[in-house]
Amino acid sequence: MLTSLPNLLTLSRIAVIPVVVGLFYVPEAWAAYTACALFAAACITDWFDGYLARAWEQESVIGKFLDPIADKLLVAATLIMLVAFARLSGLSVLAAVVILLREVLVSGLREYLAGLNVGVPVTWMAKWKTTIQMVAIGFLIVGDYGPVHIPVTLIGTLGLWVAAILTFVTGWDYMRAGLKHMMAHQPAKPSKGTPGNPARTPG
Repeated sequence: MLTSLPNLLTLSRIAVIPVVVGLFYVPEAWAAYTACALFAAACITDWFDGYLARAWEQESVIGKFLDPIADKLLVAATLIMLVAFARLSGLSVLAAVVILLREVLVSGLREYLAGLNVGVPVTWMAKWKTTIQMVAIGFLIVGDYGPVHIPVTLIGTLGLWVAAILTFVTGWDYMRAGLKHMMAHQPAKPSKGTPGNPARTPG
């Protein structure tokens, strides 16, 4: 049911995206901190919606569909804005590229395996990756508006690189698992007697 609390929490992560994006255009410290707070709140709902859906037995097809999409939209939009406003620049942009490419890869892989009724479990390393990634992005949102005596941008950049490395490792693990299932479900080759390739009979 779309109006259940878990699904509403998921939808709130999508609804907050334009607000976070819009705050990037306000060159004020309060805007950066507000965007960071909204991003952090959205990340927290990512844990609560799944927990509540299981605890209250309100898991739904639309919830399972929207949950990963909401996460990816939020992360992708924020990373793009960080690069656009030079809060993430130089070689560090590659970390963002790795994260975004992995999200596309895993999404396509999950969609394909879903057609085979095969689930892809979330590993502990993937959970750590997500946590470090979200914290790093939060630091980068604040950027130079943070306290002078704390290297906020540097902490965020290093954290994003750690997340990118874990992203690459977990993405490779998912790809290996996916390839194993793909190879096990090769379509059967048509026999020589099928239409379009008739079997030869002795003349």
